[in-house]
Amino acid sequence: MSGRGIESEGEDETSAARLAAAEAAYEGQVRKDLRRNFTAHLFHGLLGQTGFRLLNAPTFLPAYLFVLTGSEFAIGIARAAQAFGMFLSPILGATAIEHRKRVLPVGFLVGGSMRLSVLGIALAGFFLPVEWAVPAISVLMLVFGFFMGMQGVIFSFLMSKVIPIDRRGVLLGLRNFLAGLTASGVAYLGGKYLVEPNVLGNGYATTFLLAFVLTSLGLAMLLAIREPEPPQVRERAGVTDRLREIPALLRSDRGFTLYFLARALATMGRMAVPFYFVYAGREIGISGQSLAILTPSFLLANSTTNLVWGWIADRSGFRLVFLLSMILWILAAVLMMGSNDTLGFAIAFFGLGAGLGGFMMSAQNMVLEFGSREDLPLRIAVANSSSELVGTIGPLLGAAIAFVWNHEVLFCVAIAFQLTAIVVMLLFVEEPRFRRTREKFSEN
Repeated sequence: MSGRGIESEGEDETSAARLAAAEAAYEGQVRKDLRRNFTAHLFHGLLGQTGFRLLNAPTFLPAYLFVLTGSEFAIGIARAAQAFGMFLSPILGATAIEHRKRVLPVGFLVGGSMRLSVLGIALAGFFLPVEWAVPAISVLMLVFGFFMGMQGVIFSFLMSKVIPIDRRGVLLGLRNFLAGLTASGVAYLGGKYLVEPNVLGNGYATTFLLAFVLTSLGLAMLLAIREPEPPQVRERAGVTDRLREIPALLRSDRGFTLYFLARALATMGRMAVPFYFVYAGREIGISGQSLAILTPSFLLANSTTNLVWGWIADRSGFRLVFLLSMILWILAAVLMMGSNDTLGFAIAFFGLGAGLGGFMMSAQNMVLEFGSREDLPLRIAVANSSSELVGTIGPLLGAAIAFVWNHEVLFCVAIAFQLTAIVVMLLFVEEPRFRRTREKFSEN
């Protein structure tokens, strides 16, 4: 062997040793700051989710738009606009952070813009006449979804950096548990003491203003985060360059591709979500009182079941959470179709909240366990965009089905998509955590 060859091998070994040492230091820093970062994430999620659930729950916004217009298409358009915004932006979020050693500053910028959209929805309710308020809310939901799509990539990647894989389940479960409790209380107070007496002349707008305040306080909690700088990051690239890489990314990992197919099918099942409360309202009446009962039932489900979902995820992986939550979601929808009183709908909404909460937890976090850290922003973006493309079509299709036929047909179509998602996940997608463990064992 030539002297140059020996020298090259020595340089490679030195470089590998330096990288291994840097990775060990990085992991050590993550563990050192875990308690602080865990607490900051917990309170960020507690306040942020409490506020955002008031907007994303299938109660307040759908009820408000239905009261203003009497049209289910107005509900479908607003939710489709939100989903379309979330479809457009994840790749932008990935390219904005994948080359940075610290992503939190970008997170503050995007998170702040998202919260300003919520403030805009509240102000539209206060100051615009109905003929302007409804289209303005749809546009603001598009903007909200756009920044929400970017935030989903940025904050998921941030969590993957500062929270070890064996602690994410308990963090998510505890965060959603506490957020569900507070959101349920806030929803009850909002329905009974803001919407019912029409506080400030528009109880719905006042509720959305409260959501803006809570989510802003949640964002401020991330000031306490200590974000480690990884030894390696990807080179900066444009959106077009990353889009060209997507086919190769999908071909390289069949499990990941089938995972996001199952996730997209389940997301299509969300076409029914904006119409749950409209269906219930036609049976028991749309009022502040019904909002004060059904919204807490839906949100309390997250508080009481997400601890269980997190416990299952830490021990058996998010794939099992996906399967169990989808089954529960389907059963709750069937129960709702058979209900005709407030108690029956409250129980059904509890099951719907539990199932949807488990699905969201598993779908958003299972993606973190495929592939390498350097490709993670792009994988998150691909999975999120594909789901939200479907989510754009779903509410409009759901409104059309409800208009042409009825809500029962809509709910059955949604269940068919959910059952297909279960089959794909059950038969074709291996738990990625177990796969990674096996691959590491094989390497050793």
